[in-house]
Amino acid sequence: MQGKVAIVTGASTGIGLSVARLWVARGGRVALVARTASTLEAAARDLGPNAAAFPLDVSDLAALEALPKEVVARFGRLDVVVNNAGLNHRGEIASFTATQLAAIITTNLTAPIVLTRAALPHLERGGSIIQVASIAGMVPVPHEATYSASKAGLRAFARSVAYELEERGIHVGCVCPGPVDTGFLGDLESVPDIVLSQPMITADDVAEGVLRCIDERLEEIALPRRSGRLATMAYLMPDFAKRIRPVLEKRGARNKKAILAKRRSVS
Repeated sequence: MQGKVAIVTGASTGIGLSVARLWVARGGRVALVARTASTLEAAARDLGPNAAAFPLDVSDLAALEALPKEVVARFGRLDVVVNNAGLNHRGEIASFTATQLAAIITTNLTAPIVLTRAALPHLERGGSIIQVASIAGMVPVPHEATYSASKAGLRAFARSVAYELEERGIHVGCVCPGPVDTGFLGDLESVPDIVLSQPMITADDVAEGVLRCIDERLEEIALPRRSGRLATMAYLMPDFAKRIRPVLEKRGARNKKAILAKRRSVS
């Protein structure tokens, strides 16, 4: 990774920032992308001279399309793209406007497609494109229908475009985390119990997974691995999914209660 250049979206906090930190720690250079310029520029200063801030909203597709050329102008090359920026609105779809639901698709699926396409003329042979999807894209999550659909679509896109880019020596991989202990989860009370039935992992865990996916040129990894296997079984066997759902929801409710109690005690 020495001297190689990565674009990381959603890089001001959470998973994206952890990926950027790990990339720089291993000798790489990174273009940080997120909406809030002040937060992004502070992150870039913290990471040092091998990091640069490129403030933009990934839903601004014209700006996103121009980004790889700007990164190459700044760093001289482009080796990796990590499509990490995400958006979710939890609840029944009837409780949200069409515009709110469309924004999930734009951020989680359209933007990664656009940035992947825009990066192709600039990526070095041997480069990688990593799509940060979700276990919710492996098996649909209740009250997260649009989010689940966007992440399932991202997985399908990654797998399909990987075949197209194989001859060019460009690797496309997908990382599918379960619940991650970041601000993205928001108010835990609004998180479906079934989501918290799976072990909570950290942003650093996901960052390690992203770099492993790049190093080993993997097609897809799920984090934790056992959660990925369970999600695959539930998707392939809908009756099995229905049978285990009440058990998982009870486990998730217990986990949620324990997490909230721990957070209250710390605060």
